[in-house]
Amino acid sequence: MQLFGLIGFPLTHSFSKKYFTEKFEDLGISKEHKYELFEIEHATDFPKLFANNPSLQGINITIPHKQSVFQYLDSLDISAEKVGAVNVVKKTTDNKLIGYNSDYYGFQRSLLEFLGEGFDVKNLKALILGYGGAAKAVVAALEDLQIEVQKVSRKSSDIAIDYAESGNFIKSHKLIINCSPLGTFPKTDQCPAIDYNQLTNEHFLFDLVYNPAESLFLKYGKEKGAQIRNGYDMLVYQAEKSWEIWQQ
Repeated sequence: MQLFGLIGFPLTHSFSKKYFTEKFEDLGISKEHKYELFEIEHATDFPKLFANNPSLQGINITIPHKQSVFQYLDSLDISAEKVGAVNVVKKTTDNKLIGYNSDYYGFQRSLLEFLGEGFDVKNLKALILGYGGAAKAVVAALEDLQIEVQKVSRKSSDIAIDYAESGNFIKSHKLIINCSPLGTFPKTDQCPAIDYNQLTNEHFLFDLVYNPAESLFLKYGKEKGAQIRNGYDMLVYQAEKSWEIWQQ
């Protein structure tokens, strides 16, 4: 039996378990492959996870452990180094634990599909709404594409402007990415506080939220003619990247 899983706290719902369980069934390998949830509150319990589950080959990591597990890993892939967070761990044949970041790959792939083949990203500028953990992979992926980034947060700081200032950047920053949880089910009546009246059909709105499929952020963008995309494909692509990493 090859065991895989997800760690985090709390684990109220999991896209990953459903996705990989169905994937294993589709591939005809569900008897030898299993995906489980491991609710771990403290990162100090991380080493026990592999010790107590010798068949565990790889895990996905979600909040709040994407950085706290660093100290228990033997090495980091360049994706994890760029992002400064880990969401995939692979156990090698010699029992080494390597950390990766598949959110980086998932977002970049989904974004390039969204923009369309042949789209010139060189002159594209992006507004990043919310600068929590989810934004780190997004910023790393954008910087590698040489897309200029302006971060927006609730409070201005050395690295971000606040939402009141964001109105000065909407016309010049045609790609706007919501990395905050605003609008996620069940609080679907919420959205980032930007000036939606400035949006045009030249704007691209990308929401990491995928439930609901059309958040209020995307709805307001669509009403102004903007192109819109939710976070579902990114989630699928990062899961596929996880599987690819575990099979290497």
